[in-house]
Amino acid sequence: MTAAARDYNETLFLPKADFPMRAGLPKKEPEILARWQKLNLYERLRAAARGRAKFILHDGPPYANGNIHIGHALNKILKDVVTRSQQMLGCDSNYVPGWDCHGLPIEWKIEEEFYRSKNKQKPNLSDPKAMIAFRKECRAYAQHWLEVQREEFERLGVEGDWAHPYTTMDFPAEAQIAREIMKFAHNGTLYRGSKPVMWSVVEKTALAEAEIEYEDYVSDQVWVKFPVRLFAITEKPEIDRKLLEIDHKLRKAAVVIWTTTPWTIPGNRAISFSPKITYGLYEVTDAPRENWAKVGDTFVLSEKLAEDVFRHARVTAFNHIATLPTEVVNAILCSHPLKGFCGGYEFAVPLLEGDHVTEDAGTGFVHTAPGHGREDFEVWMENRALLDASHINTTVPYTVDENGAFTDHAPGFAGKRVITDAGEKGDANEAVIKALIDAGMLIARGRLKHQYPHSWRSKKPVIFRNTPQWFIAMDKPITSKLIRLAEHSGVAASDTLRNRALIAIRATRWVPAAGENRITGMIESRPDWVISRQRAWGVPITVFVRETGDGSVEILNDARVNARIADAFEREGADAWYQPGARERFLGELANEDWHKVDDILDVWFDSGSTHAFVLEDPVHFPSLAGIKRRRDGGPDTVMYLEGSDQHRGWFQSSLLESCGTRGRAPFDVVLTHGFVLDEDGRKMSKSLGNVTAPQDVIRQSGADILRMWVCASDYADDLRIGPEILKTTVETYRKLRNTIRWMLGSLAHFRDEDRIAPAKMPELERLMLHRLSELDALVRQAYADFDYKRIFAALNAFMTTDLSAFYFDIRKDVLYCDPISSVTRKACLTVLDHLFRATVTWLAPMLPFTAEEAWLARYPSQEGSVHLELFPELPSAWRDDALAEKWRKVRNVRRVVTGALEIERAHKRIGSSLEAAPVIYISDPELFAAVVDVDFAEVAITSDSTLVEGDGPPDAFRLDDVNGVAVEVRLAEGKKCARSWKILPSVGSDPAYPDVSPRDAKALREWEAMRKAAE
Repeated sequence: MTAAARDYNETLFLPKADFPMRAGLPKKEPEILARWQKLNLYERLRAAARGRAKFILHDGPPYANGNIHIGHALNKILKDVVTRSQQMLGCDSNYVPGWDCHGLPIEWKIEEEFYRSKNKQKPNLSDPKAMIAFRKECRAYAQHWLEVQREEFERLGVEGDWAHPYTTMDFPAEAQIAREIMKFAHNGTLYRGSKPVMWSVVEKTALAEAEIEYEDYVSDQVWVKFPVRLFAITEKPEIDRKLLEIDHKLRKAAVVIWTTTPWTIPGNRAISFSPKITYGLYEVTDAPRENWAKVGDTFVLSEKLAEDVFRHARVTAFNHIATLPTEVVNAILCSHPLKGFCGGYEFAVPLLEGDHVTEDAGTGFVHTAPGHGREDFEVWMENRALLDASHINTTVPYTVDENGAFTDHAPGFAGKRVITDAGEKGDANEAVIKALIDAGMLIARGRLKHQYPHSWRSKKPVIFRNTPQWFIAMDKPITSKLIRLAEHSGVAASDTLRNRALIAIRATRWVPAAGENRITGMIESRPDWVISRQRAWGVPITVFVRETGDGSVEILNDARVNARIADAFEREGADAWYQPGARERFLGELANEDWHKVDDILDVWFDSGSTHAFVLEDPVHFPSLAGIKRRRDGGPDTVMYLEGSDQHRGWFQSSLLESCGTRGRAPFDVVLTHGFVLDEDGRKMSKSLGNVTAPQDVIRQSGADILRMWVCASDYADDLRIGPEILKTTVETYRKLRNTIRWMLGSLAHFRDEDRIAPAKMPELERLMLHRLSELDALVRQAYADFDYKRIFAALNAFMTTDLSAFYFDIRKDVLYCDPISSVTRKACLTVLDHLFRATVTWLAPMLPFTAEEAWLARYPSQEGSVHLELFPELPSAWRDDALAEKWRKVRNVRRVVTGALEIERAHKRIGSSLEAAPVIYISDPELFAAVVDVDFAEVAITSDSTLVEGDGPPDAFRLDDVNGVAVEVRLAEGKKCARSWKILPSVGSDPAYPDVSPRDAKALREWEAMRKAAE
């Protein structure tokens, strides 16, 4: 073979990497998962981190009743990024996954799959054997879906103690949940009360606020007259004189209320008004002959709303008789509009002051049924003493039963249904409206579409109904001491659950910070916590009670009984409560007293709110979490909770209240919330719309790291969007990042550790890259500490695709491929590539664990190694060189003008490759010229030659508007083309032994041949 015909490819140091350009993640990721399991990576991580400060991400338990969806994927990926990044920041970052296994959805599934679908009758759960059998079916169902979800979560690349998760149905968990509710019984905040609660007729249970969502609903609306029965003098002469003038009109008048729940009228016991509203007495002067509101009728109404009321009542003319002072309104006593109907409504209806009354809509008065609304109940109870003194019966009636049917406390309507078993509107509204029409007490009716509470499970409307339920009091003092509501504040308050929770909120870090205000507002306004459910699958309220005669109960508080219950639950689970003879077994020597066993189960929010007690505080069952000493206790450890923003009213709140009630503080130090996942158009996902993105499909087609990249590139604090086009963009971004890593790996195949060059001996371009690494190190560490993954991903993506691939790598390919083995520049570049690889791959590892692991093992093959066992590298502060960075900012601006000029030449086909060019660069700014005069722009712009000239340059030279004082004239390179590097240089052929290459390439060939000979 002649020298001229020689193929020089074998002499080039081209990239070589066992890291394919096409990722093949769907196939590769399961192999990596299997490797982690074989390595026992979780235990290796614990061993490596022993002795470090703990960072515990306590899992908010998902519900074990179906395949995971994209919201689950977002949540678990975020948790994993937190856990992995905190480990690599130097913590013992531990994640124990958990599941919420009790509750109504599973009961429903069992009833549907085992009974309704097979036309079998649901078992009689009052039979202990049937109850225990049913609970076992529920347990088996939950266990099945737990296993399915565990596999799906692991496939996302989530690292945790999957071999030892927690569940709320584990026997020790059920035992601890029982202990926790008994603590509330002991401190006096657990009580049985009679209050209106949100009740699902379909599900036959009370619902917590967290189980409610508001949907559009069309309600009947009615305007109802409450005839004035009598009014008292105010003992204020001016007012009483005015009252005398209108006495005959007022005695015939009626107070008008507006309601969208006519069925609650039988439960009415009062009318609420506001002293901030101006009320007037009005007389109808003209109306259609058959109208319900007739000429001569007089009504008491808000002066602001009167015209609107008369419009609905089809009154064509009316007269304002007088403005009524608040004292007069307060002195009015009305009759019930159904007085005379079935003899059950003969009582007086007082007017009571209420803060909830506004002039936003209605009449300025609010119909008050204390058994059917929270504000109604509160107003009624606040005035209880006054009402008793006025000989008004303050008993709250039970007008509606658990089936949504009127009871005999609603005379004349018993059996009428407010809501049917199917969740549809029953016949109660029409029955009440007809009775009001017959009594002449209706002045208008209509329909109103508005937001109405629905059960988030059944999607059916709920009702407020008065029921005996179990509550945890928010405002009953737990101890007699006073507590400070804020640090450094002299303001003291009662030691109540509400105040404890408000103090704990201020001591917590909220991410984003707006979460603090959100949960504060919820705690400030929330009612007592309804913790009872009338269902079967859950932890029972493990107390014994006896009636006291006034409707309340005495709760047995006996340490021996409590211990028997907890011990039995530890061994047998909560089924022990339902075994035959359970009462006698647990009461022991007290069994002959009149104590009754409570069979309601706990709200599942209490279960999950207690997880801190049976996970974070149980070293026996969770030894990897033993010894947590939080910073507020003088230790170094941190506990984080992370869930969707809806959990401010769900798990965050129930955990906060449970822990504050039993331990006096929050169970967490940091709370992070994320948004929800919508489709690409910002719509909620729905099977009917066909816009659902299933994580299983994404993984099957593209891999879990694509999902993870989507999460980390998004602003999780807001709602996220996903769909085919977004995923296509994500895949393309991933491809570019992967190719950057691949090129580094390929080039590093030629790196020998003995060739490492100290930074001080490196060329400027290499030192610039070390400076950029130093900058990024500070950014990445701070952003990981701030849980700001979008910032990290954006910075790394820009660095790897722009600074590295499109700039540094592009420039240095010639040096890496063609320079002699002995070249200091080549060695320096390889040294920098080694630093670049280690830093970028470890920084990416929490976000893209599969890809980072694959790349790490390609660089550092090992049976035992893993990138996830590494810490983020400690980068020397000496690498930071702001002056150098500023110089190279100017160089890159000049380079942009050169590359712009080359593109024009290439577009006009005057050159093909940039190596055919030898640009002349004119710089008119003396300061800029001095800054870049020592830079080899042929190297930087990837041309064969370049000339730097101080001056303006010819008028037709290429310029960029945003780079002042720089002009470029592109000339063709002179000389012959090097057969090895393809540069066009006059020096090609000056070495007679290598007549077709440049002197640099000739030297490289001599060294390469000597190396090959030495290897033979």
